[in-house]
Amino acid sequence: MTYSPIVATLGYVVTTDRQSVLMVHRNARANDTHQGKWNGLGGKLEPSESIAQCMCREVREEANLNVTRMRLRGTINWTGFGRGGEPWFGFIFLIEGYTGEPLTSNTEGELAWQPLARLLSGELPMWEGDKHFLPLVFDEDPRVFYGAMPYENGRPINWSFDRF
Repeated sequence: MTYSPIVATLGYVVTTDRQSVLMVHRNARANDTHQGKWNGLGGKLEPSESIAQCMCREVREEANLNVTRMRLRGTINWTGFGRGGEPWFGFIFLIEGYTGEPLTSNTEGELAWQPLARLLSGELPMWEGDKHFLPLVFDEDPRVFYGAMPYENGRPINWSFDRF
C-alpha cells in the first residue's frame, strides 16, 4: 500500500512578547471541515515550493503578513484526518517575526489575536488533538518534535511523539 499524504503547513504567529497568537476562526464556509474551530494559519504544499515557502505563502495569503523569522517546531502524521479519511502530514512552525498588519478576516473566517493561555487551556474550540501538540509548539525545548496522531471518525485515537 502506497502512503501518499496531503503535505501541509500549520503556523502560529506570535506577538513579540509571546503572549498572543494570531488565529483564524473557521466560520466563513458552511462546508468547511474545520467549521467553528480556531486554527493556526497554513495550508497545502504546492508542487513547486519548499515547505518554508509554503508556510510563508499561506501566512501572506491568509493574514497579509510577510514572515521574517520562523522556526520549525515539529511534524505530525495525521492518518485518517481528511474529509474522506485521507492522511495529512503537517509541518508545524512558530512564526516569531513578520512585517505588516494582519487582516481581520479572510475567506476562511475571522482573524483575531488570542491569548496563548487560552490556546493552551483548551478554552477555544479547536481540534481535539491540538491539546496534545500545542504545548510542544510553545515550550522552550529547542528540539523539534516528530508526532503521530491517527484519527478515526473526526477524533484522535492516539498520540505519540519523539524529540531528538
